Amino acid sequence: MLFAIFWLAGELIHLMILAIIIVVVLSMLISFGVVDRRNQFVYSVAHFLEQVTNPVLAPIRRHLPLFGNVDISPLIAILLLQALQFVLSDVYGRLVTAGLGF
Repeated sequence: MLFAIFWLAGELIHLMILAIIIVVVLSMLISFGVVDRRNQFVYSVAHFLEQVTNPVLAPIRRHLPLFGNVDISPLIAILLLQALQFVLSDVYGRLVTAGLGF
C-alpha cells in the first residue's frame, strides 16, 4: 500500500514535469508562428495544459523578478518538482529500511 502511494505521487510529479515541458514547447511554437492558436485543436490542447500547469507556475511567477520576455518559471518549477521527487524517494527508502515498507 505504501509503495503504491509513493509510486502514484512520483508518477504525478513526472506527468506535471512533462506537461510543463509541453507547455513551454507549444508556447514557443505558437510565438514563432509554426502553430496557429486559432486552430480549435491547438487552442484546446494549449488551454488544457495551461490550466493544468498554472497552479504550479503562477506562484513562482509572482515571486520572480521580470527578465524581459524570458520566463524562467518553468525551469524553476521543474527543478523544484525534481527535488520533491528526490525527497519522496528518500523518505520511501528510509521507511523501507525501517521496516515499514509493505
